[in-house]
Amino acid sequence: MDSAMLQTLVLLGIAVFLVMRLKNVLGTREGFEKPVERDAPQPAHRQNTFEVIEGGPDRDIIDHAEEGSATATALAEMKRLEPSFNVGEFIGGARSAYEWILMGFERGDLEELKPFLGSDVYESFAEVIEARHAAGLSVDAEFFGVRETQLVEAELNDGLGEITVRFVGELTSVVKDASGEIVEGKADVIKRQKDVWTFARQMGSDNPNWQLVATGE
Repeated sequence: MDSAMLQTLVLLGIAVFLVMRLKNVLGTREGFEKPVERDAPQPAHRQNTFEVIEGGPDRDIIDHAEEGSATATALAEMKRLEPSFNVGEFIGGARSAYEWILMGFERGDLEELKPFLGSDVYESFAEVIEARHAAGLSVDAEFFGVRETQLVEAELNDGLGEITVRFVGELTSVVKDASGEIVEGKADVIKRQKDVWTFARQMGSDNPNWQLVATGE
């Protein structure tokens, strides 16, 4: 056996050894597989962390309500009835719902909003829109964003959760008559609109949607 052949066999043996070692460490993967999730090492306790300690305050609640308040107690009971409920996620959803419902009202399109409006709110919205149409008026509006969102109050009665949120939105809005002339508002002026809305839902229900049940300023 010449030296070149011997060198080739040695290199081949080393390659086989390395492949076997890699298989023992990494395992065999074919195609695209989800990486194996391993338990991450637990960090040592440090002051000023936001880790949840059993029996300690729930940051998801006290970030939005004063600890020990009636609102905080109601939110905690909502989470007990429905463990998947998250206050921060609710606030984010309410923020999106505010723009969607507000602009639907401005456009006079209530049909797509109906499942998300309580009966009293739906009727009051419908009355305003019908009066607007009867007078030959239309609204052109453009939404520029929610400036502020604040949880005001939360209540729970017989499993029915109610959460009141204060919004400050920015938009342009003009009212036009049948001829297209502007009779109210300015198209180039952004105004701030303040609303206090109350959303309600039966906690633990299969229906995930909250309904707007009251409006105010």
